[in-house]
Amino acid sequence: MNRTTRSLWRFVRWPLALYLIVLVMFSALQRSLMYFPTRESTLAANTVDLPRGQVHDLVVPTSDGLKLHGWHFLPDGQTAQDDAECDQQLKSCERLVLYFSGNGANRRARVDQCDLLAQCGCHVFLIDYRGYGDNDGSPSEEGLAEDARSIWKYAAETRGVPALRIILFGESMGGGVAVRLAESLCSQGTPPGGVVLRGTFSSLVEVAALHFPWLPVNLALKDRFESIRHIAGVTCPLLQLHGDQDTIVPAAIGRKLFETAPVTSHNGVPKRWVTLHGADHNDILVVAARPLRQAFREFLTTLEHEGPTAKQLTEQHNRGRI
Repeated sequence: MNRTTRSLWRFVRWPLALYLIVLVMFSALQRSLMYFPTRESTLAANTVDLPRGQVHDLVVPTSDGLKLHGWHFLPDGQTAQDDAECDQQLKSCERLVLYFSGNGANRRARVDQCDLLAQCGCHVFLIDYRGYGDNDGSPSEEGLAEDARSIWKYAAETRGVPALRIILFGESMGGGVAVRLAESLCSQGTPPGGVVLRGTFSSLVEVAALHFPWLPVNLALKDRFESIRHIAGVTCPLLQLHGDQDTIVPAAIGRKLFETAPVTSHNGVPKRWVTLHGADHNDILVVAARPLRQAFREFLTTLEHEGPTAKQLTEQHNRGRI
């Protein structure tokens, strides 16, 4: 090693050592930097600031032994005195939304969003992932995928809601959860009635690379949520909404996912992109609640025109066709 090489090595070795330490720490701690659950000992439905009887507690078992707690929102203006009455109303509903949250907080932070969907006449299941709220376990991509499968099974099998009556709604990281579930269901021949994505991305790797360009995230990231690999198999109707001022998931990253999706669904519904003007990632309900509600209502109307009614779905379900 000549004098120039030795001098250069003395100059770069400590920054290089520090960078390697950061890489090791990132690799070891990345899930704690990705998931931000708010833990609470109990989250009872009767603490939700909505009319008494509109929100009911849910418990969903998973195949790996966990019990996921959540809430059932009845449509705006409807209430039920007990679980039996609640179940009766669910059986006659037109639409049930399964809401898949982003990576932060817990279900208490999504009450306003679920209330907006309930205002559109939908029942809504909002169930926390493992490790969130009052649920045991630790979040990971595979764990959340299992949670989503369990929630679907609970809605479609335990509660008996026909598949075509169920809409998957994915917010941010929850969009990755919803897209992966939707692809699996479509490939099995039991597609949901539709998928709605809000502020989601083509791949978490792409988002991480944008915010941490100095880290080799493509090599180190464990939980990648590569929706871009799954969206082509989502053959049910698709609505995608995105704020044009989103600083966490820029609209271009969401648009990349949208462009990869099928142009029309299996029943001929064109995919639709809606720009929420002036909205960032976390202020959509403050800045753009009205256009979001309008777009969702129009999506529901499209599904009603293209698909069978709740009565027809119930008859088909009872005959074993769904």
